[in-house]
Amino acid sequence: MNALQIALAGAFILLGIGLYGLLVIRNMIKIVIAIQIMVKGAMLALVVAGKLNGQLNVGQSLALTVITADTIVVIIGLGLAIRIQQRRGTLDVDEVINLEG
Repeated sequence: MNALQIALAGAFILLGIGLYGLLVIRNMIKIVIAIQIMVKGAMLALVVAGKLNGQLNVGQSLALTVITADTIVVIIGLGLAIRIQQRRGTLDVDEVINLEG
């Protein structure tokens, strides 16, 4: 295995860990962290794909775009989690979904 194959395998491992976190974890902040892990795997895959195609600059610029969009998602997600914690007193997704009012 060469370095690019190892990096691509690492990207898929990160995607798998993030997906597992999304499916299992019920805390909103931990869900945001799981999404972050998935995004890091996707960015690594973009850079590796760019290197494999001989267009490393394209992969890196796509990764930079993903970083920018991902930062916005994190800010909004954590802001919503803080507001829900203040209003409902919990960050558990199941409890927040079942609340009425």
